[in-house]
Amino acid sequence: MAISMNAIRNTAICGHGSTGKTTLVEQMLFRAGVISKVENINSGRTMSDYQDDEIEHKFSLHTSLMNLPWKDVKINVLDTPGSSDFVGEVVASFRAAETAVMVISAPAGIQIETVKLWRRLDNRKLPRVVFINKMDQDRADFQKTLDEIKEIFKVTAIPLNLPLGQGASHEGIIDLLHMKAIKAGGEETDIPADKSDEVAQWREKLIEMAAEGDDDLTEKFFDNGTLEGQDILMGLKEGMASNTFVPVLCGSAEIGSGISDLLDILAELCPAPGRESEPLEDGESVAYDAAGDFSGFVYKTSIDKFSGKISYIKVVSGVLKPGEVFNTRVEKKERISKLFHINGKNLKEIPELVAGDLGAVIKLESVHTNDSITASASEVHFKPLALPVPVHSLAISAENQKDEDKMNDYLHRIAEQDLTFTIGFDEETKETVIAGMGEMHVNSIFEKLFNDSKIKVLTRKPRVPYRETITKSAEAEYTHKKQTGGHGQYARVLIKARPLSRGEDFEMTKDIKGGSISRGYFPGIEKGLREAMQEGFLAGYPMVDIGVSVFDGKEHPVDSSEMAFKLAAKNALKQACEKPATVLVEPMGNLTVFVEDQYLGDVLSDLSSKRGRVQDQSPIGGGIQSIKAVVPRGELLTYAIDMKSLTSGTGAYEIEFSHYDPVSGKVAQDIIADSKK
Repeated sequence: MAISMNAIRNTAICGHGSTGKTTLVEQMLFRAGVISKVENINSGRTMSDYQDDEIEHKFSLHTSLMNLPWKDVKINVLDTPGSSDFVGEVVASFRAAETAVMVISAPAGIQIETVKLWRRLDNRKLPRVVFINKMDQDRADFQKTLDEIKEIFKVTAIPLNLPLGQGASHEGIIDLLHMKAIKAGGEETDIPADKSDEVAQWREKLIEMAAEGDDDLTEKFFDNGTLEGQDILMGLKEGMASNTFVPVLCGSAEIGSGISDLLDILAELCPAPGRESEPLEDGESVAYDAAGDFSGFVYKTSIDKFSGKISYIKVVSGVLKPGEVFNTRVEKKERISKLFHINGKNLKEIPELVAGDLGAVIKLESVHTNDSITASASEVHFKPLALPVPVHSLAISAENQKDEDKMNDYLHRIAEQDLTFTIGFDEETKETVIAGMGEMHVNSIFEKLFNDSKIKVLTRKPRVPYRETITKSAEAEYTHKKQTGGHGQYARVLIKARPLSRGEDFEMTKDIKGGSISRGYFPGIEKGLREAMQEGFLAGYPMVDIGVSVFDGKEHPVDSSEMAFKLAAKNALKQACEKPATVLVEPMGNLTVFVEDQYLGDVLSDLSSKRGRVQDQSPIGGGIQSIKAVVPRGELLTYAIDMKSLTSGTGAYEIEFSHYDPVSGKVAQDIIADSKK
């Protein structure tokens, strides 16, 4: 019997690295009866971290999809990586989920990735549960972590359970919703008498929050002074779905504490698909509806050595069954032979996927991440994933030149799966340039390339795309005159070059009076001007943001031609560039750095040495500082490595292109000298 959309829960397990996410998922699968034994990360046999690179490194590099049954509900679990290098996997998971479980380590508290991921959840307005993990470890402090959550994220955080002991004495949790104690492993017992006052206080706060979830419940609470059973569940469910409050749970994935309580909350309180519609590129949206025509969104793609290409799909409307579907991006029909539910690397064939459910299809040639799939020809184009811009670039070549084509083909296939990894050939610098989210991200791809194809990659810093421009207006004239045995070549052009605003690139105006140059020669003049700009003047870098007015000239009735005017215009612009201050301009990046207090001075000093201009510096709580700066991109080519060294691997950063700025003095002299080597 097919499952209904209301009985589906899609949740992304997220958090800073090493907070115990994969172990938590392993315990959830065990408690639900999906697996018979809980494995640990070091064994290399967990359901989530099954790929060779994850087994070798002993941490998650990819999002794994799991599903488990709990209380008549199907819970789809997306176990995401904790490193910022693999944030693209997290972004895709947030798109597929209606809820997130933010895992926080009780001893470590809120960390840099916790803050960054929370902001992403805020941007999507995604309801979330906090699971404070590792309550059995030294320095675990439930109240301190709860206070940090409230202080840093400015939210109403309400515990739905309390720890039975902390550190070495931790043995389970007290379920405030169902008023029972649950030992590690799942045994239910009475609440200890010495906890009754504390439990009563927190239970009262929980009920008050439930009363705020609905007007009728608020009235009932004031009439009766309390709420019971289903009313509490209803109020908390509404409050969570509307992000009025954040439920906080605790436990220890290592010893199996708090697991069944987490599953209860996911099943009973978390929203099913359908409260929000799926946005389209044109600003409209498609409602989640099992009765409509089929439409789905491909949120992830992977290549499996046995199954081949796997497309992960979230069904938005209707029901997906084996048969013909339509890829709206390329307007091409595809045939689905089989549908699958996934638990890690295990694919289980199913007859259909209903609206709101997550599943997979294999070997759809034209289908890639971000594609929209419909039952028949359609104009449905779901909004693509809002992925971050890659920050770490390298110029690459194969160690063995004969492997160059094979290397490029392999890396292009990786780029199809991982949209935070790019590869392209830079025509300007004649380099193959790749970019990823950090050193670890890029190195993991190179490792995979070597393991699969035995190809070694040579890397170097890519050339920076400097540009040239002018800062003052100047006039110039040039006469191109060449006499040969037959027709000669003749063209005279007078121009005025002027600086344009940043980003305007190029503009040509025809200001000739009296028709001294025929209209048919102006295409040649424009070609000549563009060629001169492409070749540059100071260091061979393309020129930008220049306006040219052609205000006079002369032609010959026999010897003039489009080619002659092209050459005249090209040389005229070069002469004009000799007169004003022609300068180099360099690409600038908007840099945001997240760093612990203890490393703040070193990071600020390093930014100063990189000619960075700090725009803002502010504490964001938890001993973490946010720094915003504008920095030349040429100074950031190795920033992933620099950041790791400066912060002992704890810092993180994001960067996006800002604008071009003039560069002068010794820096400009060095750039010009390097260009002529």
